[in-house]
Amino acid sequence: QVQLVESGGGMVQAGGSLRLSCVTSRRTFSIYSMGWFRQAPGKEREFVAAIKRNDGSTKYADYVKGRFTISKDNTKSTVYLQMNSLTPEDTAAYYCAAGAYGVGRNDYQYWGQGTQVTVSS
Repeated sequence: QVQLVESGGGMVQAGGSLRLSCVTSRRTFSIYSMGWFRQAPGKEREFVAAIKRNDGSTKYADYVKGRFTISKDNTKSTVYLQMNSLTPEDTAAYYCAAGAYGVGRNDYQYWGQGTQVTVSS
């Protein structure tokens, strides 16, 4: 049973920052690359960022590039998403995922339960 547990969501004013965390098992962390997706009400789940299992390469969606940073701590089996300069358009449920190093939902086999991020203007 693969479990991904997100935390760190909350409410913040525009221009503020939040850091999301996603912890999983050591086995899962050693096998899969990790990604973050988000889903706003009435919209499809969309790619945010991903980090490669072996060499830590990263990729970002254009709409977060330069503002968000994905990182991981192998000793803690945890992946982070540092979000800066947040705007109301970043409001969404954010999901951690484990799978291949891709930008599509189908690239990832396992998903967390999500953590809500709300940015007020």
